[in-house]
Amino acid sequence: MKMNRQTRIRVWRLLSLFLLVVPHASSGDSHLSDAQKKEIVYRMYQDYKVKDFPGVTDISPRNAMELLQSGNIVFVDTRKPEEMSVSMLPNAISREEYLQDTVKYKEKIVVAYCTISYRSGILAEELASRGVAIYNLKGGLLAWVLEGGKVYDAGGETKKIHVYGKKWNYAPSGYETVTFGFFERLF
Repeated sequence: MKMNRQTRIRVWRLLSLFLLVVPHASSGDSHLSDAQKKEIVYRMYQDYKVKDFPGVTDISPRNAMELLQSGNIVFVDTRKPEEMSVSMLPNAISREEYLQDTVKYKEKIVVAYCTISYRSGILAEELASRGVAIYNLKGGLLAWVLEGGKVYDAGGETKKIHVYGKKWNYAPSGYETVTFGFFERLF
């Protein structure tokens, strides 16, 4: 039986969804210490920053944690909703929510993040070019938890984090990581 192009595309999409939409969970790269993971995460972040968004002002997880205590900070999560459903920083809002009304947050210190703060760095650079003040969380969600920060899902504090892909699978000991397949990252 010959399939036309449209049918082949539909079959391919269905097969891809069947094989790759299911999240994959693991306990991370267990042969490394948390200190080694932290070093790798900060190095990766610095490499991204130098190459792709050198002018962006970043903030360390430790400094962001201190500001969180003051209540004068808002975190902007630049990840996809599926990633955000696994875990988020305390009281974080989505990129879309922030962009709908940036003026609403002008009295707050705004800190963008994602898994390692690459996507948030691109957003911070774009917004800075339009005069919007926003920090980028150095090392992202990974650095946050490696520095002892807590993450939350709809049920409260969680020990799961979404790490986008295997390349970024550097969660601290005691955390379960969730990654999605290649094709899911494309959509």
